[in-house]
Amino acid sequence: MGRWRAPQAPSSKYITQAGYNKLNAELRYLWKDKRPKITLAVQEAAAQGDRSDNAEYTEGKRLLREIDRRVRFLAKRLEDINVINHIPENQTIIVFGAWVTLLDDQEQQRTFRIIGPDEIDTSGTLISMDSPLAKALFKKQVGDEVEFSRPDGTMSYFEILAIEYRKE
Repeated sequence: MGRWRAPQAPSSKYITQAGYNKLNAELRYLWKDKRPKITLAVQEAAAQGDRSDNAEYTEGKRLLREIDRRVRFLAKRLEDINVINHIPENQTIIVFGAWVTLLDDQEQQRTFRIIGPDEIDTSGTLISMDSPLAKALFKKQVGDEVEFSRPDGTMSYFEILAIEYRKE
């Protein structure tokens, strides 16, 4: 079995101003703070002698490769990305940046914000514009019912209760 993996589908190139600032801060931290510290640790480990049996040296080099890979990704991504920081004129339909309150088929209310794929988190309130739910919600209005297929194949139904746009 080889290491080859099928390439991922390209993600959308949109981000909120807060998301851009967060990625930019991560890039600065990795490049200006973390990488110099790891580089110094690798130099000190290399000075100890035999590098083939030196765990600190080997681990430091591995960390440097990971940091460099992330720095390259962030630099390229920040260069190609479009920052969306305005509220749309028509606030009655769902587009990028909308806070959407939904009523699911178990009569529970849930609120989501549709953002770029680089900004999603584990809280469950921020969803990528590339997700099946967000794609089903785009261009819908309050009162519309939305049906979408989950990744596991089950169908879910939502009613749109509210759409809100907030200035960051």
